Amino acid sequence: MDFNVKRLAADAGTFLSRAVQFTEEKLGQAEKTELDAHLEKLLVRAESTKQWTEKIMKQTEVLLQPNPNVRLEEFVYEKLEKKVRTRMNNHELLGQSMIESGNEFGPGTAYGNALIKCGETEKQIGGAEREFIQSAAINFLTPFRNFLEGDFKTILKERKLLQVKRLDLDAAKTRLKKARMADARAAEVTEAEQELKMTQSEFDRQAEITRLLLEGVSSTHAHHLRCLNDFVEAQTTYYAQCYHYMVDLQKQLGSFPTSFSNNNQSSVSGGASISVPTIPMSASLPSVSAGRSSSSASGGFSELRSSNGSRKARVLYDYDAGNSSELSLLADEVIVVSSVPGMDSDWLMGERGSQKGKVPITYLELLN
Repeated sequence: MDFNVKRLAADAGTFLSRAVQFTEEKLGQAEKTELDAHLEKLLVRAESTKQWTEKIMKQTEVLLQPNPNVRLEEFVYEKLEKKVRTRMNNHELLGQSMIESGNEFGPGTAYGNALIKCGETEKQIGGAEREFIQSAAINFLTPFRNFLEGDFKTILKERKLLQVKRLDLDAAKTRLKKARMADARAAEVTEAEQELKMTQSEFDRQAEITRLLLEGVSSTHAHHLRCLNDFVEAQTTYYAQCYHYMVDLQKQLGSFPTSFSNNNQSSVSGGASISVPTIPMSASLPSVSAGRSSSSASGGFSELRSSNGSRKARVLYDYDAGNSSELSLLADEVIVVSSVPGMDSDWLMGERGSQKGKVPITYLELLN
């Protein structure tokens, strides 16, 4: 019991110390340790990724299910971990109404037969839409949701812990400063110095953990890019199926007597022969390597290699280090680059503060 009371008192003291430090920082009465500029950029990028992921998810859900009441019902069922009841979509409902009315008027009549054929086609389109929605939910929405509910929550947790460690570090700095100014006993100054050393170590360790998690957002972007390709492919398949069904329906309706045809018969029959250009599924995204030869031939890089000096360079694209000898990059940041004898002509040595590693020149633009 005595141990628990002491532990509770110690925790309360730590919490109070953090609160005091935070308040004094807000009032401008205490110094604040600033985070590394690279870490700050990573934090901004992670927050931006979270916000845009939420917006894209929301608009995709509206596209797949425009009815807000149905979306709310599906959300409730999901939270209750119950299977959503199967319901007919709008195309299937329209198809069913057309088939029933066609049977009422008589399948042997031109109008009744046409209604039945249109209804069957609408049901086929409804089935294709159902497959598209299922594919989009699994291959597009689910990975986005997993990022928000998994990886990003972990990032938030570690970022909050980093803030706590920073407050502890700044509070320790303040205590050491006051001890020295008050000419306190040597034992008190030594204790304050040891506390500062410990809090500095904990802060550095937490900053490294947070940085590693934030750099993983680049992998998230790559994964979401693959999901985006899957989404576009699913849309392409869906619209191609719809076009195929409607062309077949037009051909079937074209065989009916002219007296029952549409007033725009000439335009409809002419439209049946329209061809829609197909998009090959294997089409790939443009590669950054396309500009490699032109970048490599740049006179600025040649001069840098011959002079053995150093220059500032702006990063054009995000780059994830392939191994420990390379340096990860963020778009638009400025680093110092230099040439190292014996290094491949497509690489330079990059420096960002105390961090150092190889960087590809195709990701750089030299500054004057």
